[in-house]
Amino acid sequence: MGGCFSKPKPVEFKIEVVLPEKERGKDELSAGGKGSPRAYQGNGTARHFHTEERLPAPHSYPGPQDCVEAAICHVKDLENGQMREVELGWGKVLLVKDNGEFHALGHKCPHYGAPLVKGVLSRGRVRCPWHGACFNISTGDLEDFPGLDSLHKFQVKIEKEKVYVRASKQALQLQRRTKVMAKCISPSAGHSGSTNVLIVGAGAAGLVCAETLRQEGFSDRIVLCTLDRHLPYDRPKLSKSLDAQPEQLALRPKEFFRAYGIEVLTEAQVVTVDVRNKKVVFKDGFKLEYSKLLLAPGSSPKTLSCKGKEVENVFTIRTPEDANRVVRLARGRNAVVVGAGFLGMEVAAYLTEKAHSVSVVELEETPFRRFLGERVGRALMKMFENNRVKFYMQTEVSELRAQEGKLKEVVLKSSKVVRADVCVVGIGAVPATGFLKQSGIGLDSRGFIPVNKMMQTNVPGVFAAGDAVTFPLAWRNNRKVNIPHWQMAHAQGRVAAQNMLAQEAEISTVPYLWTAMFGKSLRYTGYGEGFDDVIIQGDLEELKFVAFYTKGDEVIAVASMNYDPIVSKVAEVLASGRAIRKREVELFMLHSKTGDMSWLTGKGS
Repeated sequence: MGGCFSKPKPVEFKIEVVLPEKERGKDELSAGGKGSPRAYQGNGTARHFHTEERLPAPHSYPGPQDCVEAAICHVKDLENGQMREVELGWGKVLLVKDNGEFHALGHKCPHYGAPLVKGVLSRGRVRCPWHGACFNISTGDLEDFPGLDSLHKFQVKIEKEKVYVRASKQALQLQRRTKVMAKCISPSAGHSGSTNVLIVGAGAAGLVCAETLRQEGFSDRIVLCTLDRHLPYDRPKLSKSLDAQPEQLALRPKEFFRAYGIEVLTEAQVVTVDVRNKKVVFKDGFKLEYSKLLLAPGSSPKTLSCKGKEVENVFTIRTPEDANRVVRLARGRNAVVVGAGFLGMEVAAYLTEKAHSVSVVELEETPFRRFLGERVGRALMKMFENNRVKFYMQTEVSELRAQEGKLKEVVLKSSKVVRADVCVVGIGAVPATGFLKQSGIGLDSRGFIPVNKMMQTNVPGVFAAGDAVTFPLAWRNNRKVNIPHWQMAHAQGRVAAQNMLAQEAEISTVPYLWTAMFGKSLRYTGYGEGFDDVIIQGDLEELKFVAFYTKGDEVIAVASMNYDPIVSKVAEVLASGRAIRKREVELFMLHSKTGDMSWLTGKGS
């Protein structure tokens, strides 16, 4: 892929080549002009469908002048299992030696640009050190998430004990490759009232499902509908970077959806699902029939139920517009964040440089307590206090007071009064599944959609994925869990698509998540609910540590800061099916003061 010895397939490179980053989705699809959606009459209602309008021209076959080839090392320069980043004129490549064979790939993770040379090489794939995405070293293909794109694979040949790599200049500069996808051969005109696949929800699960169908050769109609005004975007970025604009957050440019015939209905709310007649009804009365359905509606943020809850300038962060408004209102003013979970703490961290004051209100004793435990929570709290964040712990909001309708003060149950011009509420979320109540699609007592390992609901042909589902977690004895992580939504969307095509895939990914605050990243893998002990290696005060969460004799989750790629190593061990025992960690801590983690990748206990 991306080499020059064999003719590449058309539409091999990402369409962003045609469209520079800053040009992405200027105005979501302005009226008139090339980008305007077509309206179809369906059931007497005009609907906007973003349809395939013009395909990007296929890339011309790269001639020799578009290629670069060089000897980059001697065969003995790399041991088996070693990786090295090497220069190749127009860019860098990742050179990997595995089982005596050399492979050359793109050197950066396409998700956020992490240097893969610092990642983990295991079982024929390299795992990103930052967020855990995995790439096959033989093909460059993305095998575990997050992210949407694969790596370019470059040609390697050995002559006279020297390793030569040959690559197209364009591929070297791009550092990412979109898998070859089928196009839609049944555009919507004429039968806009029915679709082959309908996907409700356009977060990571919905988008990955649509892309996987196209990657697997599916060429029928796909309709993706979302409550949002925007095409699919990177929602986890909202709370980490509240200033970000929709076009900076877009997961794919609008040309992409046109090119592959993935139709997106924006601001489209499904109100009922009729599984007997395989039909959904939208809020505006529009009806759409489907053959296969994916439910990926995500969740709705919980709101405060105290006195004064209707006051202005109180937000839950759900859209880029929410996030942007919070920053505008907080500049030089007083901000209060209710809830010290991931969203609340990320928002508080981001606002410290913008607001006059930032206060956090939380029911627990320490932030992240249930998730990361007391000691790690306290260390993170201290980092926030050093950045002028004031905490009001073990209390909650009893009243929001306004002046001329706008928020002025937050009154706490501890009877403290905190000055506030803007308030962000991050106290958790509930699955957005109210529209399914009468549908016959099974929901549990909390409103989650239970699915099996194939992401199949209790109704044949109806699948579900993302934050609104509970599913069996393979490496925790198939315990039914809800894991509302970005990476997990990607993986579930892919498995759902594969099973729509009867490929019998099962969800087996190991959960991986991260957060970023004050320029520091915390990484986490596993499923730590119910941990009964935490073993910490490193220095919590210096925020350079790894925390092993154990239950009985087993390590069930690991978190780290400034200790890469330990979390990716653990994820890889757990993904391989090997359990990590508590005594292994304790023994290692007894004998090692250096922080060497090579024991983890050793074979057997």
